Amino acid sequence: MKKLTAHDIALSALACALATIFMTLGIYFDLFLFTGYLLACIALMLPLSRSCYLGYALAYIATCGLTLIFGAISRFWDLLPFIMFFGLHPLINELQLKIKINRWLACGIKAIWFDGTMYIIWRFIFGMTTTVPWLDKYMLPIILVVGSGFFIFYDYAMYKWRAAVNVLVKRISKK
Repeated sequence: MKKLTAHDIALSALACALATIFMTLGIYFDLFLFTGYLLACIALMLPLSRSCYLGYALAYIATCGLTLIFGAISRFWDLLPFIMFFGLHPLINELQLKIKINRWLACGIKAIWFDGTMYIIWRFIFGMTTTVPWLDKYMLPIILVVGSGFFIFYDYAMYKWRAAVNVLVKRISKK
């Protein structure tokens, strides 16, 4: 296991602070929720740019906990997609590249994971309150088609953000 340096700890703390701020803002302002997920994911890429998996794990756990403390307890369902998918996605992408898994196979598996998360969210949050019977009947195919299409774009964008974060961290790092 890689020994944590002061730089790794600082990047992990910064990632946690930024991700917590973005998630808390997303929880408080509904229009900012998905943007909060996205920006929190990008913030969590900071320790991963130096292959600091322990720092990432601690930042992820602390972000979830602090977001709950700062107000998500009453809106736990808004935090659930981050806990189940968005917060873990940067780590899975990093491990995919480290282990060198075929990108199409990995994209398919991650798309199923994303669709499963969205279906669970639908079932627990919206499925109980929907008054449109046809929507409940066709939600799984809608999630599979639209969700998978969105995920492919999202996954591609996250790889681009990962490259940008890596360049930024290398610029500020003194090796």
